[in-house]
Amino acid sequence: MHIDRRAFLRRSLRTALGGVAITSLSGSLQAMAAAAQVAHRGNFGDYRALVCIFLHGGNDSFNSVVPVSPSHHAAYLAARPALAVPLAQAQALTLAPLPDGLPGDGASYGLHPALAPLHPLFQQQRLAIVANVGTLLGPITKAEYQANPALAPPQLFSHSDQANFWQTSRPDDANADGWGGRIADLLHAANPDSPLPMTLSLGSQSLFQRGSIVDQYVLPGCAGDYCAVDRIDYLGGWQNDLGTQTFEALIADGVQAHVFERAYGRATRRAIDNYQVLSGLLGTVPVWTTPFPTTHLGGQLRQVANLISLRGPAALSMNRQIFHVNQGGYDTHDLQLGMHPVLLEQLAQALAAFHAAMEQLGIAEEVTTFTASDFGRTVSTNGDGTDHGWGGHHFVLGGAVRGGRFYGRMPSLAQHDNPDDAGYGQIIPTTGVDQYAATLATWFGVPSGEIPTLFPRIGEYDSTDLGFME
Repeated sequence: MHIDRRAFLRRSLRTALGGVAITSLSGSLQAMAAAAQVAHRGNFGDYRALVCIFLHGGNDSFNSVVPVSPSHHAAYLAARPALAVPLAQAQALTLAPLPDGLPGDGASYGLHPALAPLHPLFQQQRLAIVANVGTLLGPITKAEYQANPALAPPQLFSHSDQANFWQTSRPDDANADGWGGRIADLLHAANPDSPLPMTLSLGSQSLFQRGSIVDQYVLPGCAGDYCAVDRIDYLGGWQNDLGTQTFEALIADGVQAHVFERAYGRATRRAIDNYQVLSGLLGTVPVWTTPFPTTHLGGQLRQVANLISLRGPAALSMNRQIFHVNQGGYDTHDLQLGMHPVLLEQLAQALAAFHAAMEQLGIAEEVTTFTASDFGRTVSTNGDGTDHGWGGHHFVLGGAVRGGRFYGRMPSLAQHDNPDDAGYGQIIPTTGVDQYAATLATWFGVPSGEIPTLFPRIGEYDSTDLGFME
């Protein structure tokens, strides 16, 4: 078997460094990577941002977007009698899609009552619902899956594997970078004058943001009204001068003997530089007229709004930005009736406040927020909860979204003889993560000819653009 030595070394070093980008290893490699991207230097005089909200644990989207047509609700109720949202509650938030975006199954749908803040955004055509998205190697039917499970992604229904595949869109490559990171690598020249990387993650590192050229910067969300940036302790006032000088000498460029030491030194210097840039600027952000909820997700999206407000040439000089935030708790094997509504309410409130902040800045058309999750949940139940599923519905929000519509095919929720059921209530996706991601990447500015470079399996699908972006 032929082994690409450069790819082998790149993957081995990245693994050893715990996700540090290859450009941390040497200036020559960084120059090589930059030279390879010269063809993608374009005119990015406008501004665009992608904001990924990852719902860790696997959101039960079948209780998030609920059928309200009597016959469809009856099938849904029969499949999960203990958990189904009552028809009257879902009907109160019935969605009225535009004629060119009706659900393909002929049913009408409403939202879980906890998602009430999203209802007006759908009616105002700012929010779209993308149906039954999941990790795929290519389109697959129930018959094909049952005859040959190897046609599906490996390790189906595993949290860690499926969350990784959602974030890389590459079930065929366990070492792949994240698709957000790959986009940033391709378009890294869009921000030639910015002191910060294109990829910014809130709270923790994200595989979605991992690239080979661009290093993500991780910073905390806001805690209530307190919005700040973590700093390395040596910058505090209690250290003596000799200790500070020693630390700076240890991380100085070029003094380390070992490649891993040089990588650590560069990563530390970048963190210090990023802190010094942002620590003063965050004091100049606007007062948001719509308050953000004081939740973990609300604090992260408030910090994202702060950072976006600093995008201009007087501050960060950003033309393109990609953000990753997260909300946990969606692994609702039990007690779902108590837990899930709380999570959905937090999600809806944070999304609505963030969209209002973008409208306050006058750039709602330039910022697109979207959800992702490990997988959907089973239509079937295990009593007072659901199990690991496969496909699930997702929300896309922003001024450039062709909202007020459903995209993709809504699956059957029937308990028996369901052509979309893989076997235990796990719904087979009819839209691939590649299609979802490619649609967002195209709007973000990736040239159409580069979409297959970013998403090598996109040719398996009839459509590379789902149409939910203007």
